Amino acid sequence: MLNTHNTTINKMVSFSLTNSIFLTIFSICTLVQLIESIPVITLPPNIKVPAVLVFGDSIVDPGNNNNLVTLAKSNYPPYGRDFMGGKATGRFSNGKIPSDLIVEALGIKELLPAYNDPSLGPNDLLTGVSFASGAAGYDPVTAKLAMALSMDKQMDMFKEYLAKVTAAGGEEKAKSILSESVYLVVAGSDDLANTYYLSRLRNNYDIPAYTDLMVQGASSFIQGLYDMGARRIGVFSAAPIGCLPSQRTLAGGKARKCVENYNEAAQLFNSKLSSALDILTSKFVHGRAVYVDIYNPLQELIDHPHKYGFEEVTRGCCGTGTIESTVLCNELNPFTCDDVSKYVFWDSYHPTERAYVILFGPIVEKYVNSFVCDNSAC
Repeated sequence: MLNTHNTTINKMVSFSLTNSIFLTIFSICTLVQLIESIPVITLPPNIKVPAVLVFGDSIVDPGNNNNLVTLAKSNYPPYGRDFMGGKATGRFSNGKIPSDLIVEALGIKELLPAYNDPSLGPNDLLTGVSFASGAAGYDPVTAKLAMALSMDKQMDMFKEYLAKVTAAGGEEKAKSILSESVYLVVAGSDDLANTYYLSRLRNNYDIPAYTDLMVQGASSFIQGLYDMGARRIGVFSAAPIGCLPSQRTLAGGKARKCVENYNEAAQLFNSKLSSALDILTSKFVHGRAVYVDIYNPLQELIDHPHKYGFEEVTRGCCGTGTIESTVLCNELNPFTCDDVSKYVFWDSYHPTERAYVILFGPIVEKYVNSFVCDNSAC
């Protein structure tokens, strides 16, 4: 009788313990999901953002390069492995990219499509698109080097877009989109990493002079947006390019350390860019150009990966992760990782969707009022 009683108690304890462990694991998984989902921003009642319009490079290119004759494209596996339906759309990651996360956070739509997507309908145009092109930069040589869409070409596409929006929604709708949309400009890293350091096509410039050239290009482009009617402009800094896996491989020595002089160049450009945006904003009668620091948040992930649940920061998931990007990151490479959640970088240049979510949740919260509010509005 006693043995039967003990057996019953042991079963109850075992069930209770198992149930407790299950609930703990479920709670942890739920917490991780909550932490790693992009927060939805509640805008003030008198503020609206009808669309997001994006310019720049591969960080925010959702497929504009797909039909170009260029090596800078990613519309094939394993890119898009964790995207909806596992589809490679031309996004340079395993899943969503920052432009997708930002429109989602603003409650506009789930994904920001490429302007060159042939399946776009009028409603897609009215809520925003990306004109960005992988391997573009503020230096005109950068896009030419990769046969990508230059910043000037992206501006031409924007003008074409405005004509389509006017035809689809009327002049008043077009004016509202023009003045109330959030504009994002993401470029500069390819200028430094590809044009200056890798190709050496600008070796007649030292870094101070080359970063001046970059800032001149950025200022001219942003002034052009303002002249067209843009009023809410966010401009991303350059990344810590010396810590990208590809740059570690190419210039970090046998130990593949972060390349400090590359990072110093990025920081110099960022400092000049921030100052230039302050000067531009002071001259704008209405509107603002906001400097968005990407450098330090990404450097934080790289310096303290375990704090955010990552295990690998020196290599990407795709292939060996040391040099593969674009055409070298393909489904024939047998070394691509199984568990991408452990990696900050998807390929040797671009972060994973999980890294983007962790980065851009706080970034959107930090900067959204700077984009959409002036002193009288918020």
